[in-house]
Amino acid sequence: MLCIPLTRCVCGFFIILYTSRGRRVNAESCFAGGLPAIFRAGRKGESFMFQSLLACYSEKLKNDKGETIGYVYEELWTKYASNLLGKVFMYAALFLIAALVIVGIVTRLKKAEKFSSYLKIAAAVGVSFALTVILTMLAVGFGKIGEKGYMQEKPMLLVLIPPMVLAGIAILGGIASYISYLYSKKAGKTVLYVTFVLFAAALIATFVCLIVYFNKNISNDGYYDTADGSYGKVNQLVLYLASALLIAAALIAAFLCDKKGSFTFDSKSIALAGICVSLSFALSYIKLWDLPQGGSVTLVSLLPVMLFSYIYGAKKGLFVCFVYGVLQSLQDPYIIHPAQFLLDYPVAFSMAGLAGVLKNVNIKSQQLKFSLSALIGGTMRYVSHVFSGAFAFGAYALDAGAANVYTYSLAYNSFVFVDILLVIVAGALLLSSKSFVAETKKFSANAQAEKTVPDGTESAGK
Repeated sequence: MLCIPLTRCVCGFFIILYTSRGRRVNAESCFAGGLPAIFRAGRKGESFMFQSLLACYSEKLKNDKGETIGYVYEELWTKYASNLLGKVFMYAALFLIAALVIVGIVTRLKKAEKFSSYLKIAAAVGVSFALTVILTMLAVGFGKIGEKGYMQEKPMLLVLIPPMVLAGIAILGGIASYISYLYSKKAGKTVLYVTFVLFAAALIATFVCLIVYFNKNISNDGYYDTADGSYGKVNQLVLYLASALLIAAALIAAFLCDKKGSFTFDSKSIALAGICVSLSFALSYIKLWDLPQGGSVTLVSLLPVMLFSYIYGAKKGLFVCFVYGVLQSLQDPYIIHPAQFLLDYPVAFSMAGLAGVLKNVNIKSQQLKFSLSALIGGTMRYVSHVFSGAFAFGAYALDAGAANVYTYSLAYNSFVFVDILLVIVAGALLLSSKSFVAETKKFSANAQAEKTVPDGTESAGK
């Protein structure tokens, strides 16, 4: 419980101290006035971020009529603040991971019987930190959206609101399903089915809104989509076909390679899915390398959801990673077309679920099995981004002086392989631990138990 307020205080202090440089604020005033304010805000709760940032965001630019037209430090809320917070969280995450690993090793060696309990505590600490990162960075992200005036533009609401509703249904539905499962399996399944229906309806509504947005604001705009196709023509047909083919390919692979698996979730799988998605989403904010036109290399952000897929199989993995992809669209959305939205977010990241396609393949080495699975998922994600880059964002290639949009997209999106290489290395290290492998087998055993009859014997369909 101490993790969240402590993180708030530390982040707030660094923000005020760092952003004070070059302004009419000295170190004495920062410590005398800012530091106590930070701790007071930390005690009050979520208001710390806004109070600390607003303290450095007060110098307004006004026109002759006295209307605010901007700020002296225009990017304090946006790129400036997010970059600073990203660095703070990166070092904090590295320190936390190292500390948890060291304590875990000591616990395993000295008190082996306490190791399972320690893992639960470590998971709780990790999730608390993840939620801190998510809430903080989302606050800054929405500040960025508000600063640009997007929330006042009705057309942009067609892009921003539907993914938020979609993500909200997934998160709240998962929580409601888990709580329902604790009381009754039947109630849990009912709530889960209702969530699926609402999620599907929200997904359809999202597509409708994006179609309206594209037709009113992007189609024949002279940049993304020209009437004669001479510059930046969006190829809608190929985008839709690519989306459909990739979804079909992923589903076919999941059904063929994970015949024993199912899409049915129980309380344990829902809980683990929530933990993995939270950790992945938090790690996605910790960027090691940011590309100028979207895309980044992160601190193994796909590792948690890939491990979930590796444990439970590709069927469950695809759905969980699809939800994770929807959440990714909230981070720094760049959406111009409904099929491009699919290719860059839900479909691209759902490919991480293919980390479970080799679950039932007899490969002795766990490290090799995970590495091959992760490479398959990473390659399919790469293909999804390449389609989007070539057929939706060809104008960027032309701006960069590229003679061929396909070559440009292939080269630009190659960052995916750097990202997945880090995931493979980290996953191989984790799976080198016998204790970690033993814990994953417990979840696998639970997944297999889902397909058994009440007397404990396996069902005929298995």
